[in-house]
Amino acid sequence: MIDLPLDRFEELVSEALDTVPPGLAKVMDNVVVVVVDDPPEPGLLGLYTGIPLTERGDWYSGVLPDRIEIYRNPTLEICQTPEEVVEEVRITVVHEIAHHFGIDDERLHELGW
Repeated sequence: MIDLPLDRFEELVSEALDTVPPGLAKVMDNVVVVVVDDPPEPGLLGLYTGIPLTERGDWYSGVLPDRIEIYRNPTLEICQTPEEVVEEVRITVVHEIAHHFGIDDERLHELGW
């Protein structure tokens, strides 16, 4: 397991968010990304909770932001090097953002994610 302080892990998440193409970042709406130490169930590296952009209609207003959680401890547990942590964080951030855009796990796997 890699030992990485919370503040450095948060920086990696921020850096991963900075790699989102500007055109996609611009249309992300009402979503917050947070780092959490442990997931609500084993095996998760990230979790999207909310209403995907593809499911929002005219009724969508006054709701709390969608939430993307990136889980620090399980990520650090599966990585052997700092470089692996950087890559796993990037993959997890992209994966969860895809859910915000309405892309499900099956389609993500088809796309190689």
